[in-house]
Amino acid sequence: MTAAVAEGGNRILVVTTTVGSAEAAKALARRIVEQRLAACVQLEKELTSLYRWRGQLNEDAETRLVIKTVPGAERALQALFAEYHPYELPQFVATVAQASAAYAGWVRAEVALPATDAPDRHAGA
Repeated sequence: MTAAVAEGGNRILVVTTTVGSAEAAKALARRIVEQRLAACVQLEKELTSLYRWRGQLNEDAETRLVIKTVPGAERALQALFAEYHPYELPQFVATVAQASAAYAGWVRAEVALPATDAPDRHAGA
């Protein structure tokens, strides 16, 4: 088994969320990258979201954050969202994606999960 396969191959985790302003998006993205919970966060501005919340139809301008991290980062990111995300119920949608070997390697090198969230390398041994 190669080292890349042992560490998840070329899979990365892509998490999306939205916030109500570009400023809030930048602040959340900066916190995520500074805490090394993601290698990269892209901001997509000028979205319009239509949604039902507490029985009412809403329409709001939002900015989407596209967070590139590693599988296994969900718990740490959800904890960060619980503390810093401006929404009462933040969107947290995570998808495992296949990336190029070079890109996946860069993501793995830039993410440093807390010890409690790091994958157990001895599981099953």
